[in-house]
Amino acid sequence: MIHRGTLALRYTIGRGALNIRYCQRRWAQVHDVRFLATHQQPDKIAEKYREKLQEKAKALRLKDVDELKTVYKDRIQAQKKSASLVNPNSPFPPPPPPPQATQRTQPTPIPEATSDKLSTPPGIKLLSSFIDVPKTLELPQKEIEYIWRLRHASDPRSLCAVIPQATYSRIEATAKRHPQFILPLPREGQGAEIHFLQWTFTTPTTATVLFTHLAEFKMRGEFSQPHTTVTHHLDLAEPKGLVLLQGTVVDGRGMTVDEGKWLLMCLQKFYGGGEEKVERKKLLEQFSQGDGDFKVEELLEEAEKIV
Repeated sequence: MIHRGTLALRYTIGRGALNIRYCQRRWAQVHDVRFLATHQQPDKIAEKYREKLQEKAKALRLKDVDELKTVYKDRIQAQKKSASLVNPNSPFPPPPPPPQATQRTQPTPIPEATSDKLSTPPGIKLLSSFIDVPKTLELPQKEIEYIWRLRHASDPRSLCAVIPQATYSRIEATAKRHPQFILPLPREGQGAEIHFLQWTFTTPTTATVLFTHLAEFKMRGEFSQPHTTVTHHLDLAEPKGLVLLQGTVVDGRGMTVDEGKWLLMCLQKFYGGGEEKVERKKLLEQFSQGDGDFKVEELLEEAEKIV
């Protein structure tokens, strides 16, 4: 539902997808117990245990602590040597051995892509999923258009069209400059409902448009679910001068097929599918730049024009 309080719409969209979380980091230092046990100052250790050492020397009928050290000299050296070795029960892993200069590791070979499926993003179908492309290339344009429409006639939720290459080239050029935009959907007695669209060029032979309710996009950002998906297939653009369009209006997401067709028609109006209009070009530029002069009322007025 549109009202006149939506002048800051671009800023809301631009920031709706970002949820900044502040994380508190806890810095801690972990020391090897063996290091602390063997690298303290000897004088401090002797001072700490001087009374016990004196008692030990007296029990052995020795003159003082220095004489006790002399008696236990060999045992002390042996103890120091064993302390420098890695304790098998220590929780700290031993340091890795130094690399051998003579050893050369071979890089792991990267497997080559053997099919289009490896490079196709999830949810995107190539033209070969619908028709036999090599055989279709042998047909004239009229037959290709007929076969394409017939291919989707049995699906009540599908959208399809055949676009001349020259027309699509204008649309694509505009889409790359303005990959995001909003379109109005008039509701009788309720004003209009705003929908967010986004272009994605996921493969060299496909260009996809995702339509989402603006309210959902503002709330969920990149995690929002599109209600309509439209893909342009470019496989026949050069050899036959045709771009085949295929789309789906998802059931249960508040959109009818006729409403999906309306949005698709509006997309072609604003992106150059027909005669270029200065007012529509201005709205695209204002939206992309986040211009505060962008007005939804003007958007609705241009969308409702027949041409």
